[in-house]
Amino acid sequence: MLSYDELTSPERELWEAFPEGRRVDLRTGVPEDDCVVEGGQWGPGRTVRAAVIVALLLGANTARPSAVACLRLAGARISGHLNLAGAQIAHALWLEDCWFEEGVDLSGASTQSIAIVGSRVPGVEAGLIRTEGRLDLRRSCVERGSASPLHRRVTALSLINAHVSGAVNLSGAEISAPEEWAVSAGGLVAEGGVYCQDGFVAHGEVRLMGAQLPGGLHMRGALLERPGQRGVALALDNAVASTLDFSDGFVANGTVRLRGARISDNLTFEGAVLNGTPDSLGPSLVALLVQAVDFDFTLARPPSGTVDLRGAQVSYLHDNEHSWPDVVELDGFVYGSIKVDEAGERREAVGRRDSLAHRVAWIRRSPGYSPQPYEQLASWYRKAGHDDDARRVLLAKQRHRRQTLPPAARVWGHLLDVTVGYGYRPWLAGVWLLLLTLLGTLSFGTHSPNPVQRGEGVPFQPLVYTLDLLIPIGGLGQRTAWYWSNDCLQWLAYLLIAFGWVLTTAVIAGVTRTLQKN
Repeated sequence: MLSYDELTSPERELWEAFPEGRRVDLRTGVPEDDCVVEGGQWGPGRTVRAAVIVALLLGANTARPSAVACLRLAGARISGHLNLAGAQIAHALWLEDCWFEEGVDLSGASTQSIAIVGSRVPGVEAGLIRTEGRLDLRRSCVERGSASPLHRRVTALSLINAHVSGAVNLSGAEISAPEEWAVSAGGLVAEGGVYCQDGFVAHGEVRLMGAQLPGGLHMRGALLERPGQRGVALALDNAVASTLDFSDGFVANGTVRLRGARISDNLTFEGAVLNGTPDSLGPSLVALLVQAVDFDFTLARPPSGTVDLRGAQVSYLHDNEHSWPDVVELDGFVYGSIKVDEAGERREAVGRRDSLAHRVAWIRRSPGYSPQPYEQLASWYRKAGHDDDARRVLLAKQRHRRQTLPPAARVWGHLLDVTVGYGYRPWLAGVWLLLLTLLGTLSFGTHSPNPVQRGEGVPFQPLVYTLDLLIPIGGLGQRTAWYWSNDCLQWLAYLLIAFGWVLTTAVIAGVTRTLQKN
């Protein structure tokens, strides 16, 4: 145990100030001398042993009845290992502009509010911590520490399965563990949310998989750097949050992965830059099975890698001209409404000029053929009252599908497209019937056919005869009463019969689709 006689002058000052919660400020007021980066050069007059801090927090100096004990220290060089693993800490800890010789271990501790602000720390281990208050690391530089006892990877800041009643505030902080995990916070519960704003920088992967963030994750203007090929800058797999805010200049040099995340309010990338991986082969955004109410994807510039939205469900989608890269995975993506950002204004995308062509081209960015994106887009147009546009989308779906069929099926598809637009343009059948009727009437009118039975049957009428060939249902008495000795005209009759069946079938299909609004 430490005795008072063993304490240095700054340690005695801290010892005496602790019961009353007074702050001990060892800063000189000279900016050059107070620079935390040079804290390793601070002498004995600004050095406090970590063991003294631990002793005070564990009750070495009894609190006075009329005051609230709190450890408040600024501008100190903290020597030794600040080890509070598993401790029951009843007092708040507030350290500002301090330089730590070794890392901080809070794993498994039960604490009040913890604040290490504007400091330089070689690693913070806070896995399984239970904090009745906030965890504040604003403006601190947390560097690559040692391997965490909870996993074998090197982590600068570990919050695995931590529970923080207040907010986790990393705004303005710089967390560095290149090629490793800058922040490892799988299973984190932060009731007040996580704040990584005001110049927050992470060198290494930020992992919040399975995190529960009722107060949201706020990363406005943050910079995430993930060195190496195909690296993940941010992993939020299966996280649950009220909001995910990656706006106002947020930059991710690596993949942002939100697989299975559930957001009860908004997911926004407004003004963000998603650079993906350096080789541009990996995805910029992976949002498989994401659920969100409002999805704002109005980026500052197009992503360098792919965007994967397979199975995602959102109520409102906002995009702009910079939203989509060359490859977008849309199979299973469900949305209720699309709004486009133009000149800073959000407007409904439906009904706008070139809207249909733009949306179909958007779907065609998806590799391969999948019917669901077309059906989803058509459903959106129908709900907006644009049935004609919905049919055009479904026609585009059939044309895309045709490219995946065998040669014979593609030929048949081309025939259906030209004649009746796969049934989505039934008026084309009327045009073809009119043209074929004109062709047959003129061709058959230049020659005389032979009667099947001489002296019997109705007189030959080229127009009626042509209509009798083209209409497969019923009969007008002409087709069965006459035949041709001219082979060309006889083959023309056979072709008109075949076209009649095709066109009639297509018209029936088109009328059925129209009645069903499909």
